[in-house]
Amino acid sequence: MTVPPKVGVLGGGRMGAGIAHAFCTAGAAVVVVERDDAAAQAAYERVAGNLARSVERGTTSETLEALTTRLSVSTDYADFAGSGLVVEAVPEDFSLKATALVAVEEQLDHDAWLASNTSSLSVSELAEKLQRPDRFCGLHFFNPVPASTLIEVVLGKRTSGELAAEARTWVADLGKTPVVVNDAPGFASSRLGVAIALEAMRMVEEGVASAEDIDAAMVLGYKHPTGPLKTTDIVGLDVRLGIAEYLASTLGPRFEPPQILRDKVARGELGRKSGKGFFDWS
Repeated sequence: MTVPPKVGVLGGGRMGAGIAHAFCTAGAAVVVVERDDAAAQAAYERVAGNLARSVERGTTSETLEALTTRLSVSTDYADFAGSGLVVEAVPEDFSLKATALVAVEEQLDHDAWLASNTSSLSVSELAEKLQRPDRFCGLHFFNPVPASTLIEVVLGKRTSGELAAEARTWVADLGKTPVVVNDAPGFASSRLGVAIALEAMRMVEEGVASAEDIDAAMVLGYKHPTGPLKTTDIVGLDVRLGIAEYLASTLGPRFEPPQILRDKVARGELGRKSGKGFFDWS
């Protein structure tokens, strides 16, 4: 095992639970820290459910008991102590992430690594808030984490070469493929994915075609496994809106969110998690 023996995950939502599952099945002891007892218990059940499905599908040779023995949850950042790596997976808000990362770093040994699961925010700017920016990078996991084979390794301006090499090894040990990019707005995956999705939204808005037919064009014509609008529903329209607003502020008006996206978010149509987005998930 070359993943660190102990890995921390801050945030046990859908992404955080997936990240915890990945490291747990790779052999690490994993602690997930959440904001309160109820959220921590929900995170445990989420990760344990992912682990159970891995056992059922035969994608791990270990028993569920052996896997869950390595899993713990907490509401105390101090329980990150002794971790070789902590991955932050809180909502996509710069101030929230920066505050969380600073608090986590205070609990870590000087030789520990720290990463953010941000899908678009500047890794270099987040690093400026830290005492050890050379030991920080982006690890952009994809949803759903257990099924995804890609992790984007994002190198900030001060990320060390040692961490860049370590991160590639961790990704391989998780059974996934690393794509290494230098820090830039939206990195590679979010920038391209959002650009396609925003244009698809504009086409719906303009009455060019239905959401179903636009997605079918990309799935059948370009071999995308999922169309851009269904992917938006899975990611969350609110998440996509936040990323688009950030990209518009850094890269210009070509990433300006269309009105249909703003309207859907305002109505609470956030995609799969709310039961409705561009498609009906009820």
